[in-house]
Amino acid sequence: MAFFTAEPGPDGEILHPLPEARASWGGGAQLRGMATSGALARAAERIVAPGLLRPVRWTVDLLRPAGYVPAAARAEVVRRGRRLCLVEATLWQGDVLVGKASGLFLAGGSPSVGTAWAPERCSAPPPPDVSPATDEPRVFHSDGVGWTGSPDPHQNAARKTLWVFPQEIVRGERPTPFQHAATVADLVNLVTNWGDAGLEFINADLTLSLGRAPAADLHLGLAAGQRVEHDGVVASTATLFDREGPLGTVSGSALLAAAPVDPRRVGAPESLPPVPR
Repeated sequence: MAFFTAEPGPDGEILHPLPEARASWGGGAQLRGMATSGALARAAERIVAPGLLRPVRWTVDLLRPAGYVPAAARAEVVRRGRRLCLVEATLWQGDVLVGKASGLFLAGGSPSVGTAWAPERCSAPPPPDVSPATDEPRVFHSDGVGWTGSPDPHQNAARKTLWVFPQEIVRGERPTPFQHAATVADLVNLVTNWGDAGLEFINADLTLSLGRAPAADLHLGLAAGQRVEHDGVVASTATLFDREGPLGTVSGSALLAAAPVDPRRVGAPESLPPVPR
């Protein structure tokens, strides 16, 4: 599974969306946020010289619904220093700017000598034998239900956790740990706003903060942490973790959508309209 194919264009690379890039919103005419964040992260990371710098903060603004049409991701370095690199990335569809992102890359150093507070426990990953039962490369957990390969038992008001397996952003390319984390970060909306009436909110942004890189297998968990809702607006946070423990946080803002989406149908064979030829 991949979100895009890529081909050279007159002004740079053109990304052509594949069926996996379709959003559940907008009747199948929109790109999903995971595809947008992944494409932007791929463009941003490619212009940061390899070395000691590593991604520590990634913020995406979903400026308008991105259509299910070809797109171009562009990136530029805003500031580069000895221990810091700030990058801005944009996603264009024709002359329309549909998304933008800012990435902060920092150089690591020696560990600290003191001790500071940290949570004592983290969500546990799923047993190794739990595998996805849908076309989506993820498995599901809610308090009181436990881990399942299918989303069907989780339409409830309990705290939720997702476990997400790596998915290609561009067909034929394995995502880097940062690119996969940036893709998974968009799921903060699902993991924090999926309730007993379905997914009633659509995300407007996300911010990923990384204390370390994901493990080499790229298997990532996202566990709901905090959620505040008032007058149709939600602010929420989630913890990003792997089998080694927590590695960062994701925060997001979301608006009440015109109609809810049933996450139990996402990934089902009949849930997406056909790809136009």
